[in-house]
Amino acid sequence: MKTIGNLIWFLFGGLWMGLGWTLVGLCWCISIIGIPVGIQCFKFAHLAFFPFGKVIVYGGGASSLLLNILWLIFGGFALAVSSAIHGILFCVTIVGIPFGMQCFKFARLALTPFGSDVAVSYAM
Repeated sequence: MKTIGNLIWFLFGGLWMGLGWTLVGLCWCISIIGIPVGIQCFKFAHLAFFPFGKVIVYGGGASSLLLNILWLIFGGFALAVSSAIHGILFCVTIVGIPFGMQCFKFARLALTPFGSDVAVSYAM
């Protein structure tokens, strides 16, 4: 089922979302100071291409907390709100609920990307 979900997601928006995050990550990586943010953008891009079957493992320490606070101030909050709104809109229909749940996954990751990792879920 995750293969079909990933295929539909990729064809109807995941490709453009992933390419957009890749481009933003490349722009951040131009400066040495922006490389940690660029790496997080690449994490978003990888997840944006094929989100079904992946889970987010949250963790981190004091440095992650500081970076997450800066991330929220400089655009992470807007990204989280946008993903949450898209998730709500997807969940209006029964067919869109799985896609809405993926948007909620993006919203939570957008709040705390530093210290989190994307892992493959083997649960069926």
